[in-house]
Amino acid sequence: MKAQTGISREAKTRLWAAVWTAALILSVPLAIAQSQGAQTQNVDLPPAPVPNIVKLPGGVVVEQGTAGALPLSLDDAIARGEKRNLQMLLVIQNERAVRGQVLTVENSLLPSLTAKGAVEAQEINLAAQGFKASSLAGFGLAPGTFNEIVKVNTASAQLSLNQQLFNVPAYYLFRSAQQAVKAANLTTLNQLGNVTLSVGTQYLLALADASQIANAQALEKADEVAYQQAKASHEAGVGTNLDELRARVQLQTQQQALINDENAFAKDKIALNRLIGLPADQEIALTDTAPYAEFAQLPLEDAKNLAFQRRKDLLSLQAQLEVAAKARKAVRAERLPVVSFDGYYGVLGEIGSLYHGVFAATGKVSVPVFQEGQLRGEREVADAQVTGLKQQIDSLRVTIEQQIRAAMLDVQSSNDLVKVAKSNVDLATQELQDATDRFSAGVDDNLPVVQAQATLAAAQSRLVDTLYQYNQSKLQLARNTGVVETQYKVYLGR
Repeated sequence: MKAQTGISREAKTRLWAAVWTAALILSVPLAIAQSQGAQTQNVDLPPAPVPNIVKLPGGVVVEQGTAGALPLSLDDAIARGEKRNLQMLLVIQNERAVRGQVLTVENSLLPSLTAKGAVEAQEINLAAQGFKASSLAGFGLAPGTFNEIVKVNTASAQLSLNQQLFNVPAYYLFRSAQQAVKAANLTTLNQLGNVTLSVGTQYLLALADASQIANAQALEKADEVAYQQAKASHEAGVGTNLDELRARVQLQTQQQALINDENAFAKDKIALNRLIGLPADQEIALTDTAPYAEFAQLPLEDAKNLAFQRRKDLLSLQAQLEVAAKARKAVRAERLPVVSFDGYYGVLGEIGSLYHGVFAATGKVSVPVFQEGQLRGEREVADAQVTGLKQQIDSLRVTIEQQIRAAMLDVQSSNDLVKVAKSNVDLATQELQDATDRFSAGVDDNLPVVQAQATLAAAQSRLVDTLYQYNQSKLQLARNTGVVETQYKVYLGR
């Protein structure tokens, strides 16, 4: 006899395929602080354009670009990414698939009631089935009393009931499926943190590009003034052609830097558009500026404890462990008997004649007698899954500590680099002013001026880079502690 678990192995296979696909979409990943101050709008300006949204069959939404630039803050970008990012949409649909599979498992524990009605027309050849008219003679009936060809028209109505009365494996499998829903939900939340980090990092990168452009434009104007002064001095006979050439080379070098910065800014805005589900050709206007605020880091132990409570990838693995543990219980319970009931009740009769009730009731007890190889194999698989998940959890806890330590070092070092970079910009600015004054007074040629301009450009570029690294490292620390999606504002100091 074969053990009946109330759910076919094909259904279990489909369930676990969906469950493990949802629960294992992991990647190494803060309550949202209330916005400080209300943003005012200029009533003289027209309202911001809203992108057109086209809905295709099947619920697919396609957003199309508009002619004007779309104002976009960091909060807007993250909110759009949470709703429109492709990876978010995929994990949400995966979670829906898992919930659907769980409903299928739950239904196997409920009574199955089926109603059926049928109308049947039959023409029966009695002779073909072995009936012989001559055999009626023994009963005192003439052979022509019964026709060998009989036509029968019947109608029937029937209600069928199927119920698992005692099925321990099916119960544990249902409990396991419930944990699979939790694992799938945690996977969705984990992807939410990934999207917040990706969108926030890309927005900060675009802000850094905008700062580089602003610095390059200011330096280009200064180089233009220096070039015009060198040219005027050369034409007046008090300067040399070499001074004019140096100034022109410096001006064109700065123009090249500006072109490169504008190109990088345009490409990074396109990348930001795709992360938040906007068309690649949609023009956006960044409304925020690069934030800078000192961040008071948590003690290491507090950060670790917070991560162990909030990291969705760790919580998802723990939920998967519960899935595997209950699945193992279901496998072990397959040796127990299964008690089920099947039955039906209905009416059956010839059309236009009398109908009579018909029913059947069957109670079944199934016990596996000789399936040792299969049962031991399933138990080995379940034990291996539980052991593997325990090892992954232990390894991830160590990895989380390593990630937090590294992120804290990055935050501290990048903050120190920002302070040094600011000092370098101040010193380079003063150096350029002194060199310019000496050149204007005729004490020196413009070589020190050109060198000072290059030094200032490098110092400003370095400041922008270190400020981006500082903000990005704070976002990464928030991600490593599992709170970036709710507390990114707190970590950025906004």
